[in-house]
Amino acid sequence: MQKRTLGKSGLEVSALGFGCMGISFGYGPAASREEGIAIIRAAVDGGVTLFDTAEAYGPFTNEELVGEALGPVRDRVVIATKFGFKFEGGKSAGLDSRPAHIRDVADASLKRLKTDRIDLFYQHRVDPNVPIEDVAGAVKDLIREGKVKHFGLSEAGVQTIRRAHAVQPVTALQSEYSLWWREPEQEPLPALEELGIGFVPFSPLGKGFLTGKIDDKTTFDSTDFRNVVPRFTPENRAANLAFVEWLKTFAERKKATPAQIALAWLLAQKPWIVPIPGTTKRHRLEENLGAAAIPLSADDLREIDRAASQIEVHGARYPEHLQKMVGR
Repeated sequence: MQKRTLGKSGLEVSALGFGCMGISFGYGPAASREEGIAIIRAAVDGGVTLFDTAEAYGPFTNEELVGEALGPVRDRVVIATKFGFKFEGGKSAGLDSRPAHIRDVADASLKRLKTDRIDLFYQHRVDPNVPIEDVAGAVKDLIREGKVKHFGLSEAGVQTIRRAHAVQPVTALQSEYSLWWREPEQEPLPALEELGIGFVPFSPLGKGFLTGKIDDKTTFDSTDFRNVVPRFTPENRAANLAFVEWLKTFAERKKATPAQIALAWLLAQKPWIVPIPGTTKRHRLEENLGAAAIPLSADDLREIDRAASQIEVHGARYPEHLQKMVGR
């Protein structure tokens, strides 16, 4: 597995990371503890060194699983987790990025992850009630104490990124980015390049849609987040299949799968982009990791861009209440 450096920070990770959320949360019933540990360790064996979790995934259970799975190889991997929510009765109860809360979350995450440092600590969503300078200052203190190594932001807007970066250099921004959601190209990506900040795209396979395994007849488990995503209504899925059909044809020509082309396309955009696809299936993990070895020529990239620009994507990527929390 090739390595990449997230911006100017010097944080070196595998070209593809691993998003751990879906093992415990968001995409139907949680995998068993044994299955979760097995897939994370298989990713380590495949050369992955960046593992992404958050206290919100579960909540709390995903961090515990990641800590247990990575304990034996802790010094070979980079663990990213997140702060910024509060929880009541095991459910999210809104945002909280007050400095005292950030410190409490860091201490609790360290215990669950069974480690003495968090390699990359993201603010999960921007809290409009707490100045970002205070947030960055709190993380700066944790870095000074050795509890945290690097500071990250998730789904933040450009002005917030700049203000945070002036207090404590931001190592990475994590936001959704894929062939199916290209809005980051308009504002965040040029700013990240200017500031020397890495980019970690989540949902690089469009929440599974770009694998080509989902159509308008697919049904999701009642606990699956995609049931409330406008882009995943049966009508929108039917409309969105046109691009996936094109992607399948292109992938066949390259002797690859649609998922591999989608990931290879992301890797070809910038050398400081590190996508974090997640899966609970061993064969999907191997398929995803294979994307790092697929070269796309300048002509290939132009052809993909041309096809993508001609096909309108139907449906918003978040329900309205979640959409309000991004880009602030």
